[in-house]
Amino acid sequence: MWVTYGALALFFCAVIWILQKSFVADRNFSDYAVGGRSFGPWYQTMSFLNTWYPGATFTAFAGLAAGTGVFSFYLLTYSLLTVVLMYPMATRVWTWGKRFDLATQSEFFSLRYDSHHIKALTAVIGIVSAFPWLVLGMQALGAMFHDLSLGYLSFTASVILAVAVMVVRQFWTIRMGMRGVVISDMFQGIVAYGGGSLLIAGLLIWLVEARGIHLSSLSTGVLSIPGFGSDKGSLYLFALIFSGAIGGWCWPSIFVRLFTADGVRSVKKAAVLALPWSIIFSSGLFFTCMLASQLPDVAAHPDNVWFTLSRDAGGLGALALAGVCVLAASMGNIDGGIQAIGAQVAGGFAGRNSRFTHTQLLVIAKLGMGVVTALAAWAACSTLPALFSLAVLSYQGIIQLAVPLMLGIFWRRGNRQGAIAGLFVGFVVTGALEWIYHGSVPWAHGLTSGVIGLAANFAIYATCAYLFPHSAAEQARLDELFDSTSSSARACPGSSVPSSAVAMQATQSGG
Repeated sequence: MWVTYGALALFFCAVIWILQKSFVADRNFSDYAVGGRSFGPWYQTMSFLNTWYPGATFTAFAGLAAGTGVFSFYLLTYSLLTVVLMYPMATRVWTWGKRFDLATQSEFFSLRYDSHHIKALTAVIGIVSAFPWLVLGMQALGAMFHDLSLGYLSFTASVILAVAVMVVRQFWTIRMGMRGVVISDMFQGIVAYGGGSLLIAGLLIWLVEARGIHLSSLSTGVLSIPGFGSDKGSLYLFALIFSGAIGGWCWPSIFVRLFTADGVRSVKKAAVLALPWSIIFSSGLFFTCMLASQLPDVAAHPDNVWFTLSRDAGGLGALALAGVCVLAASMGNIDGGIQAIGAQVAGGFAGRNSRFTHTQLLVIAKLGMGVVTALAAWAACSTLPALFSLAVLSYQGIIQLAVPLMLGIFWRRGNRQGAIAGLFVGFVVTGALEWIYHGSVPWAHGLTSGVIGLAANFAIYATCAYLFPHSAAEQARLDELFDSTSSSARACPGSSVPSSAVAMQATQSGG
């Protein structure tokens, strides 16, 4: 434990040292919530990766690769599609965020649809949907501390230790806001996905050279995916990839990354940089774990493949490095989630207007982060057998935001009536189907409840767009909003001052 826990302690101290050295007092709420919109493409890349690939990638998804084989590559598939979506979204999202001082996803919805109600609704959806994943992240850290204790700590004690570590870490997250999250993401991302990729390469070489395991060693079942005639349904895999791809930017902690960039070009460069990094890391991890499934210890407990393989191949040193990678990935994901929730509480409910000063909003955001940290810590240490099911359901729910988000960015005709009604209907349909079928829906050939709810959501949104045409004033506001992303606005997106109806709406969007 001196080796394994010692490595974790050294890494944790390095993160804290970096945060202490980089501390800058926030000038206002936007500084706190989006880091002053000051980060370049490499920071954007690592910030996205450190939020998108949590510690569970090394545990749950690696275990999925060891247990089911090539099916696990659906994560890589929808991750690449999510990165591709970053490119077309960049111009409007960043430009509107800069010109109208947007700091949260819910404020973005409020600006697009000129509605206070949708701001509060989307804030609730984001907070409720993200919370189970914070708890699962802390419990994944507990599994890591358990494995690295070499059997000396029980799983319950390991979870308590993981919670204690993350509670200590949240002192700097609460103090520094998004600036601290993005800066630490840079270091944590290099360790988790750079160091992790190097460790994966070493493990792969060991499997091939020392253990003689090749592709020919794998069974046919490991190399197959659900298709026509499968128990899950012929469209099950499509549903997972589709919902994962369009749902990626619905998470508040992911969406806010677009606001932290120093320009549209940085966001687009980050998309280009994230593609090869995702391919190298994810494909290497899943392919290595597929080969490792031939080892008896891994076959008996596939969920522990990352730690079992590291210890068998490289002893305590490799096991310690494997734990550091999981800690680095988990910290970035949990920190980003908690910070986004705090900002949503301040921006989505308190509102940024004359009733609240910047100082008061900062206090509200920090209190929100403190409360959610305490609740997540309590839940992680509790016995919650339905938590994983709740997390799966929350993902089916969060993708309902994709309709008003994606269509709202690229289609002027959408209106607040369709956005609100579509979200409500989509959630009701999703919840009812999930309650009845718990996953894929048999009569829909394996489509998940969220995808079917999304279809109903889209139908309502599109219908309302034609049933309730925009008033002349609203159409003028939208035309000015969309025209602000013309070539001249993109060349210098922060230089012009919003005018007329758009400017007035932007100043009132927090009320």
